Amino acid sequence: MLDSVRYRYHSIRRRVRRVERREVRDLRSWLEDTENLLHLTALVIVPFLIGVVTWLSNVSPIVSFLVYPPLASGAYTLFADPEGRYSSPRKFVGGMTAGAICGWIALEVSARFWYPTTPEQFHVHAGAAALGIFLTGVATWGLSLEEPTAFSTALLVLVTGAERLTYVGGIVVSSLLIAGVFLLWRRNVYHERARYLFRSTQSDDQILVPIRDDTDESVVLFAARLASAHDAGKIVLMRTVRSETIEETAAALEATDGEAITEDREESSEPVTELAEERLTEEQLQDLERLQDRITSVVDVPCEFVVAVEDESAGETVLSTAKAENCDLIVCGYETEEEDPSPFVRTILNGNTDAVVFRSSNGRTEWERILVMVRTSGELANAMLDFAHRLIPGDGTVSACTCVSQQRDRRMAEITLENLIESFPNPIETRVATGSVEKFLERNTSLYDLAVIGASTDRGAVSRFVSTPTFERIQAVDCDLAIVHRG
Repeated sequence: MLDSVRYRYHSIRRRVRRVERREVRDLRSWLEDTENLLHLTALVIVPFLIGVVTWLSNVSPIVSFLVYPPLASGAYTLFADPEGRYSSPRKFVGGMTAGAICGWIALEVSARFWYPTTPEQFHVHAGAAALGIFLTGVATWGLSLEEPTAFSTALLVLVTGAERLTYVGGIVVSSLLIAGVFLLWRRNVYHERARYLFRSTQSDDQILVPIRDDTDESVVLFAARLASAHDAGKIVLMRTVRSETIEETAAALEATDGEAITEDREESSEPVTELAEERLTEEQLQDLERLQDRITSVVDVPCEFVVAVEDESAGETVLSTAKAENCDLIVCGYETEEEDPSPFVRTILNGNTDAVVFRSSNGRTEWERILVMVRTSGELANAMLDFAHRLIPGDGTVSACTCVSQQRDRRMAEITLENLIESFPNPIETRVATGSVEKFLERNTSLYDLAVIGASTDRGAVSRFVSTPTFERIQAVDCDLAIVHRG
């Protein structure tokens, strides 16, 4: 009974761990989209900071409760758009402080020259409000401290009554606190999000390359350059042998060397099959070793070999071998049947393992100008840009492009590209084109060595049925093509 309870306990524990790992992966994938990360940050950090300021106002007379409105809106502006025009700690602190001081000056001037008495709390003279906004605009413009919340602090000082100095001091203290937290977050978290969140920068090191009869050498060198970009990178060259081939070889051996085999081995059927497997494996390994020599002469990357029996479809055999060999990326050549992707390619692009299907145009083995076509920000776009940076030499260039159907969508596309490229240390050119992806590639691929596009497997089945994946609609381009799938 105790054994049964113990088994059930460990079974439930393993199941819970699998669920936890899956949820962590899903959350990490969700956070790879910069917009999602910024929204989550604004929802978590801004309320926390306002809570801290509230606590300070309760325990110290320095911080007035009137600083809450400009601080809340200003903090949200910082964390929701950390690279925007108003997301500067200097502008945040200086602009809010300048606004508060300008409002104080406007109140003193209006009380001395326009109005016989100082207005009571929560009662503001129109002239003082107009003068405060005018002075704030002049001061922030002249000092390059333009900040929307500066105008809010300028107006709120008009209702502080006798607590004007306390209000200005509270603005300085609380804005410095929020600006300091923002600076640390932007430098150590936001700018380093690729290291913490992007799966492609921490994985895709062990690359499985299935070598088929028509596999081009450029496919293998493409995989080798991807692997060599990481210290732990290596490639696993794979050959498959069909079970029918093993049976035919065993039959041929038995027909020609049957007596010798019977003398050396105790049984007659299984040992012949084993000998056939050994001979076929040796032949495949010799081919792989020759290919390894060619790879290492160009790229310094470790190579391993694996020969698998193909009992099922070729694609399923590759996927199961990738799992067995602990490979996190598959790189294979592009194959067609009647101008459509072959069943092998479709199986690889629908598997649970990351994959890149490489379509060579002229046998190129180095890529210095790479075009990355992105549809939206997120895990797939990050992976494609990361692959591009792993391929190019030091003086190479990477361009990120997205296509929009209408001109009014251009601004949002530019913001998407800007958020996308910020996480990469190397410079990336951005382009926004109006029209279809196919037309853009037909016009511009001659300017590049490689174009990287998504396999559209992140879209739903209905979406893919209504709109055929882009790579299937591309008939001919003047550069190599890499089709990326995230498993």
